[in-house]
Amino acid sequence: MKILLSWLQEFVSLPTADTRQLADELSMLGFPVDAVSTEDGETILELDITTNRPDCLSHYGVARELAAYYGAPLTSFAETATGKPRIRRRDPIVRIAADDLCHRYCARIIRDVTVGPSPDWLARRLERVGVRSINNVADATNYILMAYGHPLHAFDLNRLAGGKIIVRRAADGELFTTLDGVERKLSTEDLVIADMKRAVALAGVMGGFDTEISLATRNVLLESAWFDPVAVRRTAKRQGMHTEASHRFERGADIEAALPAANRCIEMIQELAGGTVDGHISDVSSKPHTTRNILLRRSELARHLGLEIPTGDVERILRQLGFSPQPKGRNAWKCAVPSYRVDCGREIDLVEEVARHYGYDRFPLRLPPHAGQPAQKVPRAAKEERVRALLLALGYDETLSAVLVGQETQAFSNEIPVALANPLSEEASQARTSLMPNLLAAVQWNLNRGQKSVRLFEIGSVYRREGDGFQEPAVLGIAATGDRVEATLGNPARAFDFYDLKGDLEQLAELFAVASYDFDSENLPGYYRGGSRARLVAEGKTMGQLGELDSEVAARWKFRQPVYIAEVSLESLYEWNLRSRQAQLLSRFPAVERDFSLWLPKQVRFAAIRDAITSLQIPGLVAVVPVELFHGTPQVPAPAGKYGLLLRVTLQSQETTLTEAELQSYSSRIMECLEQKLGAQIRM
Repeated sequence: MKILLSWLQEFVSLPTADTRQLADELSMLGFPVDAVSTEDGETILELDITTNRPDCLSHYGVARELAAYYGAPLTSFAETATGKPRIRRRDPIVRIAADDLCHRYCARIIRDVTVGPSPDWLARRLERVGVRSINNVADATNYILMAYGHPLHAFDLNRLAGGKIIVRRAADGELFTTLDGVERKLSTEDLVIADMKRAVALAGVMGGFDTEISLATRNVLLESAWFDPVAVRRTAKRQGMHTEASHRFERGADIEAALPAANRCIEMIQELAGGTVDGHISDVSSKPHTTRNILLRRSELARHLGLEIPTGDVERILRQLGFSPQPKGRNAWKCAVPSYRVDCGREIDLVEEVARHYGYDRFPLRLPPHAGQPAQKVPRAAKEERVRALLLALGYDETLSAVLVGQETQAFSNEIPVALANPLSEEASQARTSLMPNLLAAVQWNLNRGQKSVRLFEIGSVYRREGDGFQEPAVLGIAATGDRVEATLGNPARAFDFYDLKGDLEQLAELFAVASYDFDSENLPGYYRGGSRARLVAEGKTMGQLGELDSEVAARWKFRQPVYIAEVSLESLYEWNLRSRQAQLLSRFPAVERDFSLWLPKQVRFAAIRDAITSLQIPGLVAVVPVELFHGTPQVPAPAGKYGLLLRVTLQSQETTLTEAELQSYSSRIMECLEQKLGAQIRM
């Protein structure tokens, strides 16, 4: 919100000429000043107004805050509109048909105006706060908007069929052309201002092309109303529009300002464009505003602020902010919430108001007493810390990404997405069902900036529908590309491959007390490349999946090198306890290695070989390791349907040196088992 210092001073007399001091004081009041600039000798402040304070989206609203802070007099808004109009609830000009979405609609008429350019002072003032000058009538409505914060709209009265206004819901599929020349398709959720034949404005958002003010306009109907904030917000988002009017209506306009704003604007139009003001004033209310009362107790002030603020200061602050405090007993005040303070509804809100204007810098620097329980880690914290520590040790970097994503997440999940009812944009329209899109975007970002090797992981929640509710399971996502081992003097680089990722997941599984786990290639999604993908299964339950990104998917992401990804269900993994660390004495006796050169059927996997040898329960069996694979050469072809494997078995006793007879016995048992269970043959 841009604020002109000279415009501000028309409403309140500022005790300081130091712009920097004023900016600091506004920031202390909760309105940070993002920038201070000067244009043709005019000082402009750019304020960051929070969503809950629509009353300060105007010069008058900011002046009201400063008047309360300085204890200075404030020009009354009501005094700027002269006369005491006669209000009619049943009006010959205005009818509210959608009374749940429009609680008040005021209209004034001025005839025989002369539409033309605005005077220089008005055009310059509007342009300095970011509003384009149009003509004297339209500029008058924008001037009142920027001055007092209440949106208004002017219609060409002669182009209103029947000269009447009907506030109604749009018909489903109704077409309407807004002031920007765009034809829009409406629904029954949209509120429109209509004449006797058609819609002439999108309520709270933008007027219509057919009834805009032009140089040919002679008679003007001025609108000033209150529309439901939620309805305006939904319409603006659905139509992809954001205007100065919708910005204020969707945050909550002041319903009591509707008529004073209309009266002040009609006077300004008469000053700028001449004409005769019609004596009739339309003011139709479908739901009269009722003042809310809040009881503020002295004990709550002291409890929350930790300081006894003098009674005089409390009453002065509340009175100048418009809350009209009335003593309620000896230790409380009954406060009437002004219509422009839509953010105040509880006692704590008044406590905050007193604290803001009393001055946060006047509170002593001390910590409040703590009577609660000491903080405790959530049950899964230790497991998550171990997972994170392992991945960091393996050379991965952790990343955090947004929970809200666009439609591209669907490529990595079959889950029905959890869509937002009112998304901020198409890129943040639903809760993520997979971590992969954000992880791959991070990999892409790094590769595009010259990082050849990237290894990332993320621990987070995904969102899935479960009947009428939702689930938020914890998952782990991993993405890696580039080199596993960097090149050094005399040693070439080694590229990251599928088996590196598989080994990392094996180490992850080893963190937990899983009795047994295995890898297979069943039931895997199509975004993994065939032949370089696997599913991690622990005790019959799927724990995760991993593999190389399919070439078509990689091409869509514009990857020019292999990218490997893994997805792990932490919900399933956390069902097991962490494996406890156990110390074991090193044997004083030598270890012995025995190699077995085998022909094996192609369907036999190493896990089956390892399980078969382990089932023999040979004392001193330390390791079973694959050393070399052989698929045949033209000179030495492999038997049909088989492959060669060099298998190394390590044996070591804790009690004695193994004898040759014992080793021969163990080797025979191993070979006999592999022959009988897996169809292995000695490779000659």
